Amino acid sequence: MARLPSLRQELSVSRGAAAPDGSPTWMLHDPAANHFYQLGWPAFEILSRWSLDDPQKIVEAVNRDTTLTVSLDDFDALLRLLQSANLFVAATADSTERLRAVAEASRVTRAMWLLKHYLLIRVPLWRPMPFLRRGARYVEFVYRPAFWAIVGVCAVLGLALVSRRWDAFTHTFRAYADWHGLLAIGLTLAFAKVLHEFGHAFTAYRYGCRVPTMGIALLVMVPMLYTDTTEAWKVRSRRARLHIGAAGMLAELALAAFATLAWSLLPDGPLSAAAFLLATTTWISTLTINASPFMRFDGYFLLSDWLGMPNLHDRAFAFGRWWMREWLFGFGDPQPEPCTPARRRFLIAFTFVTWLYRLVVFLSIALIVYHAFFKALGVLLFAVEFGWFIVRPVVTEVKACWRRRDALRWRRQTVRSTVLASLLVAWLVLPWHGGIGAPAVLGPLRAQGLYAPEAGYISADAPLPRDGAHVHAGDVLAMLVSPDLAYRLNAARVEEAQLRWQVEQQPFNPQLLQEGVALRKRWEAARETVAGLERETRQLTLRAPFDGAVQIDNEGLAAGTWLARGEHLFDVIGPDGIKGEAFVGEEGVGHVAAGDAARFVATIAETGTLHCRVTAVDRVNLATLDEPSIGSPYGGPVPAEKQPTTHQLIPLVTTYRVRIGDCQEHAGLSRQMAGTANLGNAHESYAWRMLMRLTAALEREASS
Repeated sequence: MARLPSLRQELSVSRGAAAPDGSPTWMLHDPAANHFYQLGWPAFEILSRWSLDDPQKIVEAVNRDTTLTVSLDDFDALLRLLQSANLFVAATADSTERLRAVAEASRVTRAMWLLKHYLLIRVPLWRPMPFLRRGARYVEFVYRPAFWAIVGVCAVLGLALVSRRWDAFTHTFRAYADWHGLLAIGLTLAFAKVLHEFGHAFTAYRYGCRVPTMGIALLVMVPMLYTDTTEAWKVRSRRARLHIGAAGMLAELALAAFATLAWSLLPDGPLSAAAFLLATTTWISTLTINASPFMRFDGYFLLSDWLGMPNLHDRAFAFGRWWMREWLFGFGDPQPEPCTPARRRFLIAFTFVTWLYRLVVFLSIALIVYHAFFKALGVLLFAVEFGWFIVRPVVTEVKACWRRRDALRWRRQTVRSTVLASLLVAWLVLPWHGGIGAPAVLGPLRAQGLYAPEAGYISADAPLPRDGAHVHAGDVLAMLVSPDLAYRLNAARVEEAQLRWQVEQQPFNPQLLQEGVALRKRWEAARETVAGLERETRQLTLRAPFDGAVQIDNEGLAAGTWLARGEHLFDVIGPDGIKGEAFVGEEGVGHVAAGDAARFVATIAETGTLHCRVTAVDRVNLATLDEPSIGSPYGGPVPAEKQPTTHQLIPLVTTYRVRIGDCQEHAGLSRQMAGTANLGNAHESYAWRMLMRLTAALEREASS
């Protein structure tokens, strides 16, 4: 039998933490690649007898000397692992050729290198071991319980004081909305992240690990610091590894605790501003980014150590793929590795949550990449990002299942998958969905509000109508008294009477004769002023503009009530007719035409469905939204922003107005209602609708 290949002499083996089932493990370290491999008890026993140079003798020795039972298949599996990791000495021509083939396969073109690394590029900048040796004694105090007791007290006091000044704390964010504030936040984050990385470095050194490099990682061209703590896997104590993984977050949280308390105690000024930035940015960045176990940040390594599962993502994803294949096709494959049912359920759930989280993150990164560069490069990078991180894994899984198509049989899983796939395809492809959904507002055909024309009070000479009372056109609804208007009218009448007397006496008075026709002009202007004020006085008597019902929103109206100018008093609602408006986006306006059916469903469930018709389509993009209830600043579905000066709502997306009328079920509405209108009867599939939206978006972006 051929001799076994020799293991490389620089490899080292150290005792690792116990496996979840209690069995011992060892860590095999490849210093050339700085990789660690976890060995189980059988693999370690086989390696410890490698000098026997015979697979059969090694297996027999392990079975004789230990309580384990191994086979040649176990030996072959370990041999393949060692070969794939290039842990053997290349002593033969075949070994050299295999290494050359591996190197050739791993060599990529510059374009492929950029494709794989433009999102994350690590640039080592510093070898910190000498600095860590000199500075370790100066940071020894942070590893004492008393220090963390002080941190806890400061955190509690700081949060308690902030809660008493919560409004001031939240409003301080607005002071950093400009580029100066963003620059200050960036510098603060940089300082916090430096402290974060040194927390990892000093803690790893404290537990006997070597920290080979510290540097900058470019994530979507955004610089982030990193510390190489790979040797933490050499540490046998799980608690120590947890300390190394959590050290960065703990350093930031300690900084945030001190900064929060400082902001509460310091007077306003530069120091208070710096404390505020440290307090907010460190809390937010630590809790939202570093603590996440779904990406390879600190939270991931903490969870991996806590579970005792190195390479947690890879192993969990293997369980997720196995469960998905079994649920869809029922291949009958064994689970990837032995574990308890509870651990298996956790890993499967963790896999799907991670996949969903990464889908959102990668889509967000793709959009950032698209908007961060000019159009052509942005589209290219968006396609690369979307294809590489989202489409490629799906295609890979589909190919893996397709290669096993010969193992497919009609069983419960495949029947269920076929039925579900058929329903999904039918839901996407069949043109069963009709009409265009759009936010809409419906109200009475005739409705008019009555407002106080001048500041004044309600007279007791005319009784006020009750809410819901039916009135006829011309009926007096209220009489207002405006002392200011009465004073101006009396003053204008006195002036008009005086000018009229002067005009009458002009032929007999030489002084008046000298004014000529100017005197008569002044008298005519005074008469017009009196007439105008008299018209305004008559408007103080509010009358019904048409037959209808009175609506009173202000229940406090009574005789003697003072009203400001323009204050709303009543609404008069006509008895017949409904009109409304729907607001359609760019992708739907081409599917709606005058005469199409319109089905309106109000947000108030008791109203039911109103069947109306489209009376007109305004094919002009709206510059402003006249209905505040459908704008996003007021909780509506149409994205809009409110102008600070004019208070008008400006739509942020292309929006068209569709006019609705000829409603059948109801003779009239008592008030305006918001809801959703389904317009038109043209049936189309969801797939076609999504294609049209994509085409419209591409055309819009290409033309911009």
